[in-house]
Amino acid sequence: MNIIEIKNLTKKYGEKFAVDDISFEVIEGEIFGFLGPNGAGKTTTINILCTLLQPTSGIASISGYDVTNDRDNVRNSIGIVFQDPSLDGDLTGEENLRFHGMAYNIPKQIREERITYLLEMVDLYDKKDELTKNYSGGMKRRLEIARGLLHHPKVLFLDEPTIGLDPQTRNRIWEHIRELQEKKGITIFLTTHYMEEAENCNRIAIIDHGKIIALDTPENLKKDLKGDLITLKTSDNEKANEVLKTCFSLNPYIKDDSIYVYADNGENFVPKLFRALRNYEITSVSVRKPTLNDVFIKLTGREIREETMGGVGRMREMTRGR
Repeated sequence: MNIIEIKNLTKKYGEKFAVDDISFEVIEGEIFGFLGPNGAGKTTTINILCTLLQPTSGIASISGYDVTNDRDNVRNSIGIVFQDPSLDGDLTGEENLRFHGMAYNIPKQIREERITYLLEMVDLYDKKDELTKNYSGGMKRRLEIARGLLHHPKVLFLDEPTIGLDPQTRNRIWEHIRELQEKKGITIFLTTHYMEEAENCNRIAIIDHGKIIALDTPENLKKDLKGDLITLKTSDNEKANEVLKTCFSLNPYIKDDSIYVYADNGENFVPKLFRALRNYEITSVSVRKPTLNDVFIKLTGREIREETMGGVGRMREMTRGR
């Protein structure tokens, strides 16, 4: 069953397309990753889904509710953790959750029960009376996830949920994310520029220049690269690149000061590569299995970069909207 459905969604600013006629679905209960470089349309799409932006045309719905015509029901169906911190540092952890619960009109008894449960779930119950301005970065992210779950959303949007956190804290956050999916059946829709995190997604959509250019499981996306990735440097990359194209009918490409080429059984292919390039000095060569970062570079021609999304302002806008 699809919990998010997008059909021919378009957003224009003047003559410029921020989102250009995209269509996709998110299956209930899955972890869905949304990847794209700056200006790709990722932020615009998420803002439309979260009812913070009106589309120019097309249809988007969450849990059967149209994001344009049924905003209140959509907002009651989703939780949001923005990239930018959005906690009130002068309130305690418990007070931040209580304020959020009041904004969503959760009855007091139910609200207090959920606050206790969620603080325990994210291992912050013993810190509930501390001001959040004294929390570590990891503690703040865990509290923001708890806050996003307080009104029992069907979909939780996570915008760069572990940005700026150390690897150990990132792993801990991901333990909570997987627990939400596995035990609570919550659908997770996330953006991340950490490609190792994207491996945790059930499916990934890659967006560039406003269009969805790939959508599949991480494993299938990597399989589409057809082989191991061989990276080499030579005394003349331009000429060596042409030799590889001619001799092996491959599609190598040059990026920075290296040649990149995909080939089946990379380790067995390397001796053939050396023989074909015997007229050029090979200064380095490496072979490895492709990663999602390789997929991204292959599809877009560049590496994914961090982007700032102004989450505090949007959270305030949502609160005022309520």
